[in-house]
Amino acid sequence: MSKKISLADWQQQLTGATPESTNPANQAGLVYSTATGRIDASSPAVSAAEGFADGALRIRRETKGRGGKTVLTILGLTGSSSELSQLCTELKKKCACGGSVKDGIIEIQGDKRELVTTLLQQKGFKVKQAGG
Repeated sequence: MSKKISLADWQQQLTGATPESTNPANQAGLVYSTATGRIDASSPAVSAAEGFADGALRIRRETKGRGGKTVLTILGLTGSSSELSQLCTELKKKCACGGSVKDGIIEIQGDKRELVTTLLQQKGFKVKQAGG
């Protein structure tokens, strides 16, 4: 008959790793993604923020997946996360609404496209309204 072994012992036999290194609590961040497979912890994180070829920002109004609430998303901004959060804070104060920065995209609550467009143009950005 075969000897019964624990899951940790079985993983150690397969990978040659110690039980401490296979514990998810000891590992930091994402280990596996269905889109890309195993994630290498030593590779640097890739920023989702990319500029468009024409250099313009896109302001898009979204309601899908947000419980019917309208949210403006500002795409195409490049820069550090602190610069984006500072710009987001300034836009929230001028628009008197909430918002956040997620994956290099600024989200502003409510439909204030005209106000956000003029504020960004005053800051020297080229702005285009995208979507509905």
